Amino acid sequence: MQDKKQSRLRRARKTRMRMREKGDTRLTVHRTPKHIYAQIISADGTTVLAQASTLDETLRGSGTGNIDAAARVGALVGERGKAAGVTQVAFDRSGYKYHGRVKALAEAAREAGLEF
Repeated sequence: MQDKKQSRLRRARKTRMRMREKGDTRLTVHRTPKHIYAQIISADGTTVLAQASTLDETLRGSGTGNIDAAARVGALVGERGKAAGVTQVAFDRSGYKYHGRVKALAEAAREAGLEF
């Protein structure tokens, strides 16, 4: 029987392979109980074009492991992505459910101007 982490990583690999076949720039998310991280990675997978996380100095003020913090990270990565010239991305949720903090981050990134 597979444990939780192995199942999540299997789901993540499956979606990443589809994104790689299409050649999409991707917005990837990683979450831990305390923090959430977001990166915009180039289509070839070698370069990080923009990144934001709750570890940034501007976002450390209040709680870092909640939906509000995830929304602030989404808005920040959206702004940084637009500044880097990225508008179209594929959302790589890394095997996590599209729920809670992951959903809040995605919606905030859309409001900031990213399309996916």
